[in-house]
Amino acid sequence: MVRTARRGLPLLLVAAAGAGALVAPHPARAAPRGTDPVPAVERAAHPLRATGPGGSDRDLRPLGRMVGDATVVGLGEATHGSHEFFTMKDRVFRYLVEKKGFTTFAQEVSWTTGLRFDAYVRGGKGDVRALVHQELAKTPWDTEEYVELLTWMRAYNDRHPGRQVRFVGDDLNYPEQGAELFDGVTDYVRTHEPDLLPRISGLYAPLRRLTDGDTYMALPIAERKELAGRARTALELLEGRRPAGGGREFGLVLQHARSIVQTGDMYAFPLDTDAGRRDAMLYRDRAMARNTAWWQRHSGTKVLLSAHNAHVAYESYDPRYPRMQGAFLRDALGTRYVSMGFTFDRGSFMAQPTGSETWRRFTVGAATRGMNEYTLDKVRHDDYFVDTRTLPNSARAWLSKARTTRSIGSGWPDGPYKIGLAPSHDVLIHLHRVTAAHRQSQ
Repeated sequence: MVRTARRGLPLLLVAAAGAGALVAPHPARAAPRGTDPVPAVERAAHPLRATGPGGSDRDLRPLGRMVGDATVVGLGEATHGSHEFFTMKDRVFRYLVEKKGFTTFAQEVSWTTGLRFDAYVRGGKGDVRALVHQELAKTPWDTEEYVELLTWMRAYNDRHPGRQVRFVGDDLNYPEQGAELFDGVTDYVRTHEPDLLPRISGLYAPLRRLTDGDTYMALPIAERKELAGRARTALELLEGRRPAGGGREFGLVLQHARSIVQTGDMYAFPLDTDAGRRDAMLYRDRAMARNTAWWQRHSGTKVLLSAHNAHVAYESYDPRYPRMQGAFLRDALGTRYVSMGFTFDRGSFMAQPTGSETWRRFTVGAATRGMNEYTLDKVRHDDYFVDTRTLPNSARAWLSKARTTRSIGSGWPDGPYKIGLAPSHDVLIHLHRVTAAHRQSQ
């Protein structure tokens, strides 16, 4: 199985977790030497009442103003496995649904998983815990925090049948490429373009037999490239029968076919080479952005996009990731995309030790002098958010310089990295302490 150090499913997947407790300001701390952005950040900072859902949302009103008229908000995480990052996402999503007209939660999970979670939150059969484990056992997100989010979404839909919240996966199809993708295409073709059915069914036949991503990846690269070509031919045949005016049904079917192509293309890169892995990661971030932007246009909804800080950011700090999803979304949406990143001073997270498939709890101490988090933690609030776009020039310049910053994905050890926070995110959410996410016990 091909693995990356952080933000990858055995080549691709990623995620997070979070929840919260009441927080209080801590006493003012000594300012760092030299140019000091702390006073300006402190004047602009908005303290958080809590990092998990429930209770008053008055403290989030300034965050709503920062969102403005955005149709997609990317909300990151500094680790994939900390409780507060995910529960804060849950809290922000509920606020955006209730006060800002958002109705979609998108996540860097597979298109297949997104379809299954969406069916569940809209009243589908099944047990939420079993479903989360089935879909996310190989990811950082097989957690109690994720179960709570999906449970809330389903309950919200039960109460609001005329305004349903939706779940979308914007990533490539790992660990499974679901039969529902192929069925969605062939069922449409059978009804509307029956003469194409034998050809498309034949093209998809070997792909249907390779739903497991690890089995697919074990094939010789020549065979993987041939399968990718089959998927693309099927997509081109379907595109050639686009009905006049398009149509929502056709649009969704075409997206299923496009997702199959994206997965085939990703698996066809030479992932045993540095250049091949870089090209694959560039392809992946571009594809995730296209899928998110497509869903926003197709559904007409506003979208909260959950991913690692790196993937919602405008700038890349790692040469293995040439350009990030956030940059592609800014290209597509302009200022209708807003990027929010997390930082934290100290705490715990779940991750996989290098060379292991086991999830373990790790803890890091307080940030040290020279790190972005060391300075951000000097602000008198334990937990707060700040709009980097409206900071005074001196403070924004300080936050624009690349400094050592924590950025932890699925594996550990990981980083730290040199990151300029202001060019990467429109809004920063800083938490003083985080705790490890709660993986489901099976």
